[in-house]
Amino acid sequence: MEDMGRESDHLMLITPERVFYAGLLGRPRKRTPGCCHVYVAVKGSLYMTIDDVLATGELFVTLPNQRHSIASDYRTAISVTLEPESVPDGVLEDLAQRLMGSDRAAYARKILAAYALLRQRRYGDITTAEFDEMCFGEALPRRVLDPRVVRAVARIGRFSGEPVTADTCAAEAGLSASRFLHLFKEETGISFRSFRAWKRARHLLHFANQNLNLAHLAQDIGYPDSTHFSHSIRRFYGLKPRAIFVGSRDLAIYRSTETVRELAEAG
Repeated sequence: MEDMGRESDHLMLITPERVFYAGLLGRPRKRTPGCCHVYVAVKGSLYMTIDDVLATGELFVTLPNQRHSIASDYRTAISVTLEPESVPDGVLEDLAQRLMGSDRAAYARKILAAYALLRQRRYGDITTAEFDEMCFGEALPRRVLDPRVVRAVARIGRFSGEPVTADTCAAEAGLSASRFLHLFKEETGISFRSFRAWKRARHLLHFANQNLNLAHLAQDIGYPDSTHFSHSIRRFYGLKPRAIFVGSRDLAIYRSTETVRELAEAG
């Protein structure tokens, strides 16, 4: 696995279907990410606000596209994210119920142990099943997607050249645009446009600890302009792009072999 940052207690492990982040949360603004989040306090408590209701605890779970804000007593907190299209319908809801149930403290300790392991070993590689075992004690079920949708997802993930359109993916799948969009939503549970928008914002994570021209990065990732870039990132992460980069200067980033391969193809 590639390490793009300095030796640090702040780290991020990125795989195609999971992210383990231990670092700064930033100011507690509302965010609406397209993935499932499992937040764990490193020290003290977390403060979760959903629908203007504040709750305090050591572990919280939010589902994809659930608007929320999160704050912490301590400058560093842990966030484990799961991509919704990677698991069958209902799995994330079941996981959230389990993690927030009577064994909540045990799951928090399990994820803190995963953090200690990552700090010590700087993982050489990890599969999705191994990631899940490390964080949750079991591998979550895998969603099996139609090959035509798999090709579209791979195309979206390349982030090279012109932005990927539904028409392009439909033509490659041998379907009309309307039939392809229906198939994509049926298979992933997410609309094509929402999926593409979230993956574009997620791709930003790979560069968070680098000193880059953000306008150029926005263009490279596929945003039409800096305004659209800033608005999208703030919607998903609750932070302006520059705040993410400033807060990630000491962040060590590690990538699975599959992720490194995808980035090489995108380049």
